[in-house]
Amino acid sequence: MDSTKSTDQTAINMAESKSVKGKAPATYNVITKATPIQHGGSKRGVAIFDFVLRVSALVAALVATITMGTTDQTLPFFTQFFQFQASYDDLPTFTFFVIANAIASGYLVLSLPFSIVCIVRPHAAGARLLLLIFDIVLVAFTTAAAASAAAIVYLAHNGNSNTNWLAICQQFDDFCQSVSGAVVASFIAAVGFVFLVLLSVVALRRR
Repeated sequence: MDSTKSTDQTAINMAESKSVKGKAPATYNVITKATPIQHGGSKRGVAIFDFVLRVSALVAALVATITMGTTDQTLPFFTQFFQFQASYDDLPTFTFFVIANAIASGYLVLSLPFSIVCIVRPHAAGARLLLLIFDIVLVAFTTAAAASAAAIVYLAHNGNSNTNWLAICQQFDDFCQSVSGAVVASFIAAVGFVFLVLLSVVALRRR
């Protein structure tokens, strides 16, 4: 009788050990299959935010380009020989500003399909790397244009007594308001490019 009980207990223990060992690989497989899905979802979320940010930067760059490119004011009083007029193309800095923001707007339009590719295929590193390189270039480009135009706007508002530069915004108030708004919009676009670079770096680090 004793030998029969010991044999039954041994058989039960072996069955329990086999059942425990058989469950472990199933749990491990569930964990490993869930990990790529989580990474893909986070990458797709970053790509969607990248697309929204590109559209926002595009709107800001277009506003800066159109506002500065259409800025023109003529004072109501003039003489037979002199007409007091202020236009953006009177200053090379403002001309460069318009060209730089127009280029930034064109680039942002062309970059939207690549951003959509990153949404559809979040693990595609080639498109993300290409966007990162051009975004870095446009950060420097738009920042230089906005900073140089901001210096001219500051002189227009305050002048410089050391160089006998007069403040013209007391007379050309509409002109100064328009160019100031264009500079603000350009800085918003430049900040948008900075965040686009950061998003691309985050997406590439999670690859």
